[in-house]
Amino acid sequence: MKLAIKNISKKLLKDETNKTHIQMFRYLFVGGAAFIVDFLSLFILTDFFGIYYLISAGIAFILGLIVNYFLSISWVFNKRKLKKRHIEFGIFALIGIVGLGLNEIFIWFFTQDLQIYYLISKIFAAVIILFWNFFARKFVLFRD
Repeated sequence: MKLAIKNISKKLLKDETNKTHIQMFRYLFVGGAAFIVDFLSLFILTDFFGIYYLISAGIAFILGLIVNYFLSISWVFNKRKLKKRHIEFGIFALIGIVGLGLNEIFIWFFTQDLQIYYLISKIFAAVIILFWNFFARKFVLFRD
């Protein structure tokens, strides 16, 4: 039993993999870490520095994108298709920019139209964007 748990945890956490369900499991943690950076940056920039929330959301999203990239290439997507890292990051960022646009639209929609507090709107938007980012990166950038 102890050996089986050790083998499962090794597959989930350490081994290189191209299995989508294991990558999605790992991406939940990576996305969570990036979300924490994004969310805290949004809160600090908006509430402490008085920056308009949509501008803060853009800056915070970029900070989260950078965290997401480094964690993704080191843990989630072990097998990489492109050898030139600057091109890889460019495509990764482009997917993130589309995600940023979606992020802004969803935050605006939830906050302005549905009258949801902007930080709660951010949580809803982040869940939607998590799936966009994972599947776009998996199938455009890191597929076999």
